[in-house]
Amino acid sequence: MFEDRFDAARRLAKALGHYRGKNPLVLAIPRGAVPMGRSIADALGGELDVVLVRKLRAPGSPEFAVGAIDETGWAYIAAHAASAGADAAYLEREKQTQLATLRRRRGEYTPARPPIDPAGRVAIVVDDGLATGATMIAALHAVRARAPARLVCAVPVAAPESLETVRPYADEVVCLEAPQQFFAVGQFYRTFEQIEDGEVVRLLAATPR
Repeated sequence: MFEDRFDAARRLAKALGHYRGKNPLVLAIPRGAVPMGRSIADALGGELDVVLVRKLRAPGSPEFAVGAIDETGWAYIAAHAASAGADAAYLEREKQTQLATLRRRRGEYTPARPPIDPAGRVAIVVDDGLATGATMIAALHAVRARAPARLVCAVPVAAPESLETVRPYADEVVCLEAPQQFFAVGQFYRTFEQIEDGEVVRLLAATPR
């Protein structure tokens, strides 16, 4: 159990301590992981940016992911998508909906600069937890396409089966807890507040401590 995202970030930064001084690029998945990413980047002496991906929501169950999509339009479709009712036509509509959100967020989050280039660097992709793992897979795929020297997935908690699904997409996976009784990421935080877009913008613009 974590007190909040800052507690989780502190523990993750300790587990990632071997990257301190190597100028890692910490890429947080908005919105929940951005405060964590700011804390981890500061602790490791690295830079913070976002990797923009969106989950593809199951029909009638918006919290359940049947896949995820990145800014280029590349999508990961989970094996359970069809059984959840997500046929090809539904998935195409959902992709377009989420791509529109990604375009809006990029314009809002980093309007004055392009994304920081991970090429040749240690890139650490951070989220506040893995439920299905779909969003993390899309994020890792997006970053891998830009040729980092080393690609790390870092999460405080994950469903065990999702952790194994994600593992092939990264060079290293750092996960603090993988409990068998996993229902939702929020169950492992005493405080799990929603992060607003304004907070993401503020954290991305903040001067590293």
